[in-house]
Amino acid sequence: MAATSSLPTALRRPPAGVREHLVRLGPVLPGATTVLLLCAPVREDASATGQVTPADVASALFVLGCAVWLLRTRVRPLDGTAACVLAAPAVACAVATAAAYDPGAALPGFVRYTQIFVLVPAAVVLALRGPRDFRMLAGAVVALALVQGAVGVRQYLTGTGASYAGQDIRAVGTFGPQDVMGMSAVVSCGLVAALGLGLAPPPGSPRWLRPAALGGAALLLVPLAVSFSRGAWIATAAASAAVLLLAGIRLALRTLAVLAATAVLLTGGLGLGSQLIGERLSSITDVTATPDQSVTDRYTMWAAATSIWRQDPATGVGPKGFAAHRDAHASLALSSGSDTAGAGQEFRKEPLLSPHNTYLLVLSEQGLLGLTALAGGWAVTMARTPIRLRAARAAPPPRDRATDCGLIAAGLLVWHLVDFAYSDIGGPSTVLTGITLGLAAWWALGRGAVPESGAALSAGAEAR
Repeated sequence: MAATSSLPTALRRPPAGVREHLVRLGPVLPGATTVLLLCAPVREDASATGQVTPADVASALFVLGCAVWLLRTRVRPLDGTAACVLAAPAVACAVATAAAYDPGAALPGFVRYTQIFVLVPAAVVLALRGPRDFRMLAGAVVALALVQGAVGVRQYLTGTGASYAGQDIRAVGTFGPQDVMGMSAVVSCGLVAALGLGLAPPPGSPRWLRPAALGGAALLLVPLAVSFSRGAWIATAAASAAVLLLAGIRLALRTLAVLAATAVLLTGGLGLGSQLIGERLSSITDVTATPDQSVTDRYTMWAAATSIWRQDPATGVGPKGFAAHRDAHASLALSSGSDTAGAGQEFRKEPLLSPHNTYLLVLSEQGLLGLTALAGGWAVTMARTPIRLRAARAAPPPRDRATDCGLIAAGLLVWHLVDFAYSDIGGPSTVLTGITLGLAAWWALGRGAVPESGAALSAGAEAR
């Protein structure tokens, strides 16, 4: 004890400035840690068995920390609209679980739904206290995308990726062939975040930030291309268009020209393009004429999900119930599973456990009640996002208008709403969905995002 007490004060505790910085960043650090832990390699059986990953553990600690903060402070950081939007999906999913054919089997699905669509987004809304926290979390998403994108491009160039068209060239990052959509989702979200930051850099930022952000967005086009994910391509195009239009027509045209030129240079001039990418791109318009087996399976599962919903229109068959009822409603055109191999893993036949459409998955498992609660909340969030963006632009110049945050939030939300038509929750990368939906919810619903008036600003300060 004597030796400890004799140490200089500077060695016993960090300087006041460092302590203040750590205290300020404290609430958002668990969220950023959750994102960055998705860089860790995924075990071979994690996707197939639904094993808990380090990012899942970090997200649970993130939620727990926010819950403790609420209990200690007893503040009301959310207004009635925000509370209803965030809580309604949990209530609807709980009702569907209780009404399921096998409530015990549906319980893990309830936990997963509430984690991704309720608890993690709510934790993000509660943890972010201003635009700087938002940018820190969005920056973690961009960093994750750059890491996973670099791994994916290396897999493509060295032939060590997942199997595609008889070659191990599909970029999947560290997520493995069982979660082929993981890297494309991560890279897409990072691209949208970098684009929003580059189009509207925060006040006082260094001059290099805009070209660095836009250059990062252009670089991420490469791993996105070699992911061969048609759904991610479509969603990214829609989200980028939304961000560019919200940023302004002139700026959008200039940025689009620069990004297009950079993409052509990277994919064509440097030899990163291939005939396979062109064929995959053209197949988007051929899915109704001569669909491949993956598209046939998807159409068949969509029809099966609709048929399952008709069985129980109000509450569905319960979370995790699609797989159990699929065969009774699917046609003979459905294959026995999807083939996965490559990226250091042996060949495996993966069962088709979902319709690869979030809206139809929720409809079949939670009925109209669940889909209305979930999609209704997204509609409210989408409607309020441009309103907040206009309010931010009308704020007096000394304030941080945070228009970059609004552009990022709008882009991420559009990306998910489009991508949900081709994908669903599942796999180690799913926790990022909760984080990005939380960023969109904070902008549209959080009191500390963009107060529309001085009174709102005072109310937000008192709540914090």
